[in-house]
Amino acid sequence: MPKQKTHRASAKRFKRTGNGGLKRSNAYTSHRFHGKTKKQRRQLRKASMVSASDMKRIKQMLSQMK
Repeated sequence: MPKQKTHRASAKRFKRTGNGGLKRSNAYTSHRFHGKTKKQRRQLRKASMVSASDMKRIKQMLSQMK
């Protein structure tokens, strides 16, 4: 049986935290900032955590990633 491979596109988008969670970057951060408030822009700079409902699927894609 062949080895299971890490989904490379997912590996570039997610990072594991120390407690085993997954960190992700926010959407809506590439352009058109004039339509967003200062508060929105400031909060979009921070990374977010992956929600519990998506965790199982994403962890399976990243199964070989340390």
